[in-house]
Amino acid sequence: MTAHVPLTTSARDVSASIDPVKLDRLAEVAIKVGLQLQPGQDLVLTSSIAALPLTRRIVEHAYKAGAGLVTPIFNDDEITLARFRHGASAGFDHAAGWLYEGMAKAFSNNAARLAVRGDDPSLLSGQDAAKVARANKANSMAYQPALEKITGFDINWNIVAYPETAWAKQVFPGEGVETAVAKLADAIFAASRVDGDDPVGAWKLHNTVLKARTDWLNGHRFHALHFTGPGTDLTVGLADGHEWMGGASTAKNGITCNPNIPTEEVFTTPHALRVSGHVSSTKPLSYQGTLIDDISVRFEAGRIVEAKASKGADVLNKVLDTDEGSRRLGEVALVPHSSPISKSGLLFFNTLFDENAACHIALGQCYSKCFVDGARLTPEEIASRGGNKSLIHIDWMIGSGQIDIDGVHADGRTVPVMRQGEWA
Repeated sequence: MTAHVPLTTSARDVSASIDPVKLDRLAEVAIKVGLQLQPGQDLVLTSSIAALPLTRRIVEHAYKAGAGLVTPIFNDDEITLARFRHGASAGFDHAAGWLYEGMAKAFSNNAARLAVRGDDPSLLSGQDAAKVARANKANSMAYQPALEKITGFDINWNIVAYPETAWAKQVFPGEGVETAVAKLADAIFAASRVDGDDPVGAWKLHNTVLKARTDWLNGHRFHALHFTGPGTDLTVGLADGHEWMGGASTAKNGITCNPNIPTEEVFTTPHALRVSGHVSSTKPLSYQGTLIDDISVRFEAGRIVEAKASKGADVLNKVLDTDEGSRRLGEVALVPHSSPISKSGLLFFNTLFDENAACHIALGQCYSKCFVDGARLTPEEIASRGGNKSLIHIDWMIGSGQIDIDGVHADGRTVPVMRQGEWA
């Protein structure tokens, strides 16, 4: 078990080891590329208190871009831990539904959404797993009104990362605090393409490459993908009328944004009833403060019927029992093994980064935008095409330099998509 690192180093001391020019570029990219925030548009921003140096710069760039009102909502690791250490048991079945209803109302009024992430991957690893699962389930249920606006791509949204102390110490355990933070900051800047003089131009070029991949896949209209490799023989049926997406995408409000920074993936919606075989994870999954490692599952008729993990198995199994859709897939994504994040050789213990080092699948809710004319489809039409519905959406990595992927047409013909983790 990794001990929780107290946040005793002042934010000012730690931030002094972070390149201020690149930090400012990241804030600018979050607003201009991640969100493409429009003049007069409001912004709902969530962040930890530890990430204030980046969050303040983001707010500054938002107002420079003409933002209407920026509303920040903060969390704090020590406050989160206080709940698990001292909170009454009955309280773990409650969540701030009023807050999420307010966020959903803001999104209905065309507010953009931005999250600054940098959580301690092991924050809750020493806490009662049953309480963690109950709190996560209550939060997922309460968050649903706001989440539907995001997974439905009603609005422009974005996630970026900040090198918080506890996270940095986990990625670089042998280093002092300042050195670990500086190294993680440099890794974030490189992966986020802000380490050059023209990050906005770099993102424009990268989006062009990702679009070429999605165009090729959409041209084939595969019926399924077949993954093979160590511990894996998995057939992922693709939803009827699925559409591949990647990089910049246009939300229902007409704004083109890059939801994830960084991103190396192209992704689409699997058919919830047409997944079969077995698959093993190739990287640990950091979920709500718990590390889940060596995941191995078996699918029958789209549903996970057997699940194991060497670490965090109790949390994994509670997640799988969240609702009817939590044992089915809502996303399949392709990432080359040679992606910059993979080549860094780092395990980030953070899904935003680790999912961009490897091909991955996601349990739970599908993205309605990953259908042809998805913006016009009703929830019932999405379900009839094979789209999954769930309170959760959790990505975990199944790709490596040893994984082959074939595209399977409806008539059984196969086309090489990836060989040894690279585009074929």
